[in-house]
Amino acid sequence: MEDLKEEIQSAGSSGIQVIARAASILRTLESHPDGLSLGQIAKSVQLARSTVQRIVAALAAEDFVIASGPGDVRIGPGLVRVAASVASNTAELIRPHLRALGEEVGETVDLAVLSGGSTVFVDQVPGRHRLVALSAVGERFPLHCTANGKAILACFSAEDADDLIEKSLAEHPDHPIADRAALLKELEGIRRTHLAVDLEEHGEGISALGTALLDLFGRPIAISIPVPSQRFAEQRDGLAKSLIAFRKRIKGIVSR
Repeated sequence: MEDLKEEIQSAGSSGIQVIARAASILRTLESHPDGLSLGQIAKSVQLARSTVQRIVAALAAEDFVIASGPGDVRIGPGLVRVAASVASNTAELIRPHLRALGEEVGETVDLAVLSGGSTVFVDQVPGRHRLVALSAVGERFPLHCTANGKAILACFSAEDADDLIEKSLAEHPDHPIADRAALLKELEGIRRTHLAVDLEEHGEGISALGTALLDLFGRPIAISIPVPSQRFAEQRDGLAKSLIAFRKRIKGIVSR
């Protein structure tokens, strides 16, 4: 950190400008995980190559970037550790709101993240009814036939979603797609409404609503409300209203 401090201090009153330039360089590298040359970075951020080289050297000293050579500068492990530290707090930030949603609807509420071609439950608030839908935290579910999975798919472009669907099918061969064209059309609707539905597609007797959004690092997180199908139809509209309102509340907390 001392190297970066010295770079800022040497700029005198322009220290804030140095920070802004460093942030601009990091954002550029974020979009190019395979790395860029100093010249490419300089062109992207519209700075002199010598200026970029000086800032990259300071960032590299803190492991915020890896500079293997003049033609290969990438995001470094130091910045990844900072990101991981913040990301680990996402569930904690959401949990009070998750509990409030559970109290409001009286049903089980799940929080899930994307992992490969699956959703993985990372938190859950059990419902208050005698008959509720529960799944273990850490359990993996398909993307293509669950409410939270389809909500996550809708966070991506059509091309990227199609790739994720293939991964989902590979990881969950017991759940084939009945109508792929219908699923793709459904995802278009979810992108508009931010609301996904599972009508016993994944499991008999259980239906669910789900929504998703991107966190500060551009990663999808999903919230779903699974309900025994025997009471899902009469509660569906109310659950949808509560879930969308919940999404709006947490968007300013965990999203970008």
